[in-house]
Amino acid sequence: MASSSGSTPLPFLSTLRFQVGLLATLQALLLINNATLIAVNVLAGLQLADNKILASMPVTAYVVGSAVWSMPAAWAMRRLGRRAGYTLGSLAAILSALIAWWAMMIGSLPLLCLGTFICGIYNAFGVSLRFAAADAADAYNPGFKARAISLVLAGGLVGGIIGPELSKWSRTLLSHQFAGTYLVLTGFAMLSLVLIQLLRLQAGGAKVSGGEARPLRDILRQPATMLAIVSAAFSYGIMNLLMVATPLAMEVCKLSFEATVFVLQWHVVGMFGTGLFTGSLIARVGILPVIIAGILLNLACVAVALSGVDLMHFTVALLLLGVGWNFMYTGATALLTTTYRPAEKNKVQGFMDMCVFGVMITTSAASGALLFVNGWSVLNLLSLPFVLLCLVGTFWAARSVGWGTGRVART
Repeated sequence: MASSSGSTPLPFLSTLRFQVGLLATLQALLLINNATLIAVNVLAGLQLADNKILASMPVTAYVVGSAVWSMPAAWAMRRLGRRAGYTLGSLAAILSALIAWWAMMIGSLPLLCLGTFICGIYNAFGVSLRFAAADAADAYNPGFKARAISLVLAGGLVGGIIGPELSKWSRTLLSHQFAGTYLVLTGFAMLSLVLIQLLRLQAGGAKVSGGEARPLRDILRQPATMLAIVSAAFSYGIMNLLMVATPLAMEVCKLSFEATVFVLQWHVVGMFGTGLFTGSLIARVGILPVIIAGILLNLACVAVALSGVDLMHFTVALLLLGVGWNFMYTGATALLTTTYRPAEKNKVQGFMDMCVFGVMITTSAASGALLFVNGWSVLNLLSLPFVLLCLVGTFWAARSVGWGTGRVART
């Protein structure tokens, strides 16, 4: 397999095990950034905003940045290769963290939003790490694809545990609260920049075999493609709606910042720790049953959240939300890889991520306002129609693709 720069890779760099492990490490670094931002962005916004309804604007700016750059990131991956794309993303992460640090030092909410918007570039490139895992599996062992995707997503577990802890000790590191947190993130972005240079994946600009590329609209008409995109977008949207509001809801309920970090850590354990076995589960039972399981876990999350507002309720609800997201998102990603030809993958992957971020823009912008105006219980109830729509969509798609899609035959 050729490197993205065209040079001959060292033997150990071109093994499937090394490349998947490297991608999982990059996922961990991405999630250190993301989980830290989850813990502090909305609270930093609350600190800087005169109108508290605007507290979630730094989160919204981050998601808007991710959405705006999702299709350009896919184009860059296709033209320049994944390694060059991820390099650009890491450089953006360094710049964004420095801007956010300075924003907290001078107390500027617009500048903080600019910093988080630029950080969206890092996320727009980084979310495709799961697809890079699928590429690596295609080159060596196609039957390992679902497990490669889930193992790379599982790398986020490390980042999800470190990120909230990082936010806890670094928020008062400097004289201005949270300024130290953003400054520390530059170091992790620099580490990512170095490790990216070890990637050895097929060049994005190389000619790709596998049939003539179809128009995007024709690919989107396939039931499996529609379900994959809807499942990915709504699973992320529902998770984002509730997760972004959680620090604010716990603040309203007079729970400590340490308690908020504890809840977010268990949420991230659910999101990414599950990835250690989601791929194997897909190989055993198929993609659609795993998506259904994720939908049911989302319903359980809402039920727990409606039953109370103690630390236990927040913890269990966010844990269920995380596992439900993993099943739906990993299943959606694996399903999408069955719907396109090799020449079509970048534009289809980019379109999925654009849809995901588009939904996240709405949920990020609305989350804080809905919480303050309607309360935590109504916020959870508002997620139910989208969960149920995914449930109906899965049964509809099963009529075309079958319940066994993605299952690996065992001899």
